[in-house]
Amino acid sequence: MGTELPDDFKCPISLEIMSDPVILSSGHTFDRASIQRWLESGNRTCPITKLLLPAQPSLIPNHALRSLISNYTLSSSPPRSQPCPSPQALLAQLTSPSSTAVAKLDSLRTLHRLSKHNPIFRHQITDSGAVSVILRFVVSADTTLQEAALSVLFYLSLDDDNKVGLVAEGAISGVVAALRTGTDSCRALAATTLTSLAVVEVNKGTIGHHPFAIVALVELLQNGKRRGQREAATAIYTLCSFLENRRRVVRSGAVPVLVQLAGSGVERAVEVLGLLGKCKEGRQEMENFNGFVQTLVEVLKGGSSRSVSHALATLGLVCANSERIYLEAIKEGVWEVSLGLVKDENEKIRRNATTLIHVLQRYRLTG
Repeated sequence: MGTELPDDFKCPISLEIMSDPVILSSGHTFDRASIQRWLESGNRTCPITKLLLPAQPSLIPNHALRSLISNYTLSSSPPRSQPCPSPQALLAQLTSPSSTAVAKLDSLRTLHRLSKHNPIFRHQITDSGAVSVILRFVVSADTTLQEAALSVLFYLSLDDDNKVGLVAEGAISGVVAALRTGTDSCRALAATTLTSLAVVEVNKGTIGHHPFAIVALVELLQNGKRRGQREAATAIYTLCSFLENRRRVVRSGAVPVLVQLAGSGVERAVEVLGLLGKCKEGRQEMENFNGFVQTLVEVLKGGSSRSVSHALATLGLVCANSERIYLEAIKEGVWEVSLGLVKDENEKIRRNATTLIHVLQRYRLTG
């Protein structure tokens, strides 16, 4: 008899299992194709909350949920001959003075395996009081134990009911510590965990207010490996729907790093620039960065549809507030490129190209 997939794996719109789950700014997850059809039909509210969405709603890939869905069938319930250990038993193994590092690692990996595919077990873990113990290992000097504990914490954070509770128990400080001092894989996993926690609106401000959270994400963005850079950019993007976090990201020196990453093909970096362009401090940093316009023009000429859409929006914001950038954009051929995009098959590209042309025309008419 096949295992029935959890309802959380189904898109609230199509009621089908999601193949590309994305998070709307309302905090709810939908299959990308379904929510895009909803938005392209002219709807500007969340299908669940009915609250008004931004003019350009962001769709944040829910990598964690997609991984869960794709891997769910690979993991069945434990065999009858091997009963599922209780969280209390695993917790006792973790806290016992006589437990070896190997035994503790085995307990953490068991918690990871069971929490990865079992929402009920995740609730049992949090109800058992194990979170505070897991957080001790998140800051462990033993990087193997640290990564195993981070994995458990990440899967616990997938449940909306847990997100605020984990933050209340001090998860942010532990995750940020791992983000600053962990191995490459630990830092990437820590950034992913912050993204998961930041899906809840109230957590965005709490994470941003932490003295090292955004600084550590920008550092990973700058010197991490490709996976770490991607996860850091996603975390920053999620946090930047909170206005004050945009200013914090700018003050942490993210703009030059993001422009360079945009030039090397990191799609998420262009999307973050689009959010930072909505605040004065972000626009000023972009204006002051030599090569900003040239980089975005290259994105317009060879980037993905999502990158092109966000590059157009970013240029429109900065050009509207800087005559110097307008002149540079004209020199770099932005007018001609934009004209070629107003008939693009992608509705967002068409709209953003049209908006950018209107900005450039305004200068031409008043110049």
